[in-house]
Amino acid sequence: MSESPSLSAPETTTPAVWDLLPAEQQPHWGAHPDLPRVRAELRGAPALTSARDVRTLRGQLAEVALGRAVLLQTGDCAEDIRECAPHHTERKAGLLADLADRIAARTGRPVVRIGRMGGQFAKPRSRPTERTDGMDLPVFRGHLINSHEPTAPARRHDPVRMLRAYEASERVIGALDLLRTDSTGPWASHEALVLDYEGALVRRDVATGMPYLASTHFPWIGERTRQLGLAHVELLAAMANPVGCKIGPSATPDEVVRLCGVLDPHRLPGRLTLILRMGAQAAATATGPIAEAVRRAGHPVVWLSDPLHGNTVTAAAGIKTRHLDDAVAEAVTVRRELHRHGQHLGGLHLETTPADVTECVGGPVAEHLLSERYLTLCDPRLNPRQAHELIDAVFA
Repeated sequence: MSESPSLSAPETTTPAVWDLLPAEQQPHWGAHPDLPRVRAELRGAPALTSARDVRTLRGQLAEVALGRAVLLQTGDCAEDIRECAPHHTERKAGLLADLADRIAARTGRPVVRIGRMGGQFAKPRSRPTERTDGMDLPVFRGHLINSHEPTAPARRHDPVRMLRAYEASERVIGALDLLRTDSTGPWASHEALVLDYEGALVRRDVATGMPYLASTHFPWIGERTRQLGLAHVELLAAMANPVGCKIGPSATPDEVVRLCGVLDPHRLPGRLTLILRMGAQAAATATGPIAEAVRRAGHPVVWLSDPLHGNTVTAAAGIKTRHLDDAVAEAVTVRRELHRHGQHLGGLHLETTPADVTECVGGPVAEHLLSERYLTLCDPRLNPRQAHELIDAVFA
């Protein structure tokens, strides 16, 4: 966990630049009376990660950027706040280690292990509402914001949930710290989405004077929050953490280069990870121009393939799913296109679970089996056998 000699809380509550900018995908707290108290408690709470660990991970990701290591980032789409005890974390970290060992055996390189855990409690959504059992309800946005239970009171946005998410993250990151035996991990990561939460957990590394995001080791921003000049990009640009950014097929090469200029102005290996989530159909045409533009601009980024988020479909029974064949096709295509432009695939970003779920089609799961063990709170995840098949195909 955090090491008090290397940490300090912010000395002022003067608004930061990201507080003054527009931000997408934020909760609608309204005039909730508890919001000021929650913000104050988070500002005074202990850091969840240490500045030293953040620096260590950045060094490990530099090895990935230079082609001397591989990165594997996996975990739940949306963490379940009810499953944050040490034994839950151990199971998830166990799958992460198993998959990393599989990659290491095929590549001959060490694998940096980052879990989508210890804070993955907030989700961007494409629609504000959903229809459930004949009712139009606010969409579930992660346990940091509202509940997955399909009732109107449960779906209200409640800032007190930020404190519960902090406490759950503290348990998970503490368990990960105990499981970490070397600098390759496991490390924590989540999408830095809710600015009231993330901004309150900015701390300063007293050894360097640099601010860093103490809610996690590796924050990333998504396809819906990567707009230049808006709050999420400015937040990550100011932090000393290694940071990630999701890139979809709508991004232009020029836009990505400008993002790199803001998030990685000094062109430091390990600083920036670009997580490509193109979709199987667009991967061949969208990846190459972006890779070439970033190469020409001289940014030594880590290239990750996220072959699941661009391949979500609705099955005949109305269930949201993903096809393993599409995921394999996208990851293999991204690897090939990066190589064609003098770049290398740094690794994979996957949504997985150690449970034997039936959420994605492929391998042992036929489409008619989807409803048997469909347990995700949000998007469908690979089960261990499916994750093995994907890794074997990508790193053949």
